[in-house]
Amino acid sequence: MDGTETRREPGTQSWWQRQLPPSPLARSLSVQSILFAIGEGTFITGSAVFFTQIVGLSAAQVGIGLTVAGVVSFFFAVPAGKLADRVGTKRMWAIGAGLTALLYLVWPLIHGFPAFLAMMVVLEVVSQAGWSGRGAYTIDIFTREERVQSQAFMRAALNIGFTVGALIGGLALATNSDAVVRAVPLLTGAILLANTYWITRLPDPPAKAPRHTDDEVIKPRALKNRPFLALMTGDGVLGTNQVLLNIVIPLWLVEETDAPRVLLAWLFATNTVMAVLLQVAAARGVDSVARSLRASYISSGFFVLSCAIVLVTHDTIGWLTIALVWLGHVTVTGAELYQSAGHWGFMSDLTDADQRAEYQGAAHIGGTLGSVWAPALYTWLAMEHGSIGWITIAAIVVVSTLTMGPSARAAERYLARHGSAT
Repeated sequence: MDGTETRREPGTQSWWQRQLPPSPLARSLSVQSILFAIGEGTFITGSAVFFTQIVGLSAAQVGIGLTVAGVVSFFFAVPAGKLADRVGTKRMWAIGAGLTALLYLVWPLIHGFPAFLAMMVVLEVVSQAGWSGRGAYTIDIFTREERVQSQAFMRAALNIGFTVGALIGGLALATNSDAVVRAVPLLTGAILLANTYWITRLPDPPAKAPRHTDDEVIKPRALKNRPFLALMTGDGVLGTNQVLLNIVIPLWLVEETDAPRVLLAWLFATNTVMAVLLQVAAARGVDSVARSLRASYISSGFFVLSCAIVLVTHDTIGWLTIALVWLGHVTVTGAELYQSAGHWGFMSDLTDADQRAEYQGAAHIGGTLGSVWAPALYTWLAMEHGSIGWITIAAIVVVSTLTMGPSARAAERYLARHGSAT
């Protein structure tokens, strides 16, 4: 799998050809994304059943385990990134992917809360290390002009893979067999081992120019780049479109509208189709900090529009409610697509080429600070305060988005003083 590129002029390509990644390398990474997502999606679909019926946990214990693992991962994000910068981003990605695959093979042996908690913490830390390597690798391996578009193709491929994985997991659940459910993580582990092999076959990123021995001493850590952390925190707030998408709008539909619950299936299907077909279009042309900010502002506009549409469905009836809830889901999906594009642009243009994976960890910290509180707050605002709550959610997003311009420009100046060429 080399990175040799074969292109046609845009005007000579058919619609179908424009939906495919533009280079052999981008196609290889998209295949990897599909492999990974099939494996993870297969397990995630039936994970609630696996944890309760096979591992023997209560729902509360599952929630505690996931929360603790997330907190530990938060503190390991930057150290994992620094390690990836030292050992090599591709190598760290492959090691993380391989260890993750092996851990899934151990899941059928896990029983009880202490073992579950230990497993979740180790799995989350290993996965975080691998993803730091992956994030840095996918920036380093492409030219600056190709990065965002290639990330968009990979994101679309992930959605395809998760859909296939959900179908496989659903078939396993449909058997109503504990033996089949117990075998699901083994299948996931096998698929993720294939994913690991695929990663090892990818080309190595370009070698970085040797630095003066004093450079590593004087180069500030990623966490010292406060404007970048502020930008990623704002981006994290903008990324809470996922909270609306997966939690608040579904709850609102069930408890505050007369829309049929079966509409939920159509909402998530619409989101998946849009993510596959429109992510590349949303990311097109995002090749500078200014255009990344533009994508973020568009995302914020869609976010606010979704809040405005959904809040009125409390008082509508019948087909009008159905149409408006569906439109609210479509607009929040638009927020998701443009927020992703802006995020990739920021990571491409505002991270130090010598500390790429460390900056991935710093971005994870900022994103967590900007979003970890949202499920509880947004749910409380919408479900307890109705229209005022939805307006407040929209206001939070607008205020946060307005801070991103100054933060991005300050991060740009910081990188010009302390960073290496991107």
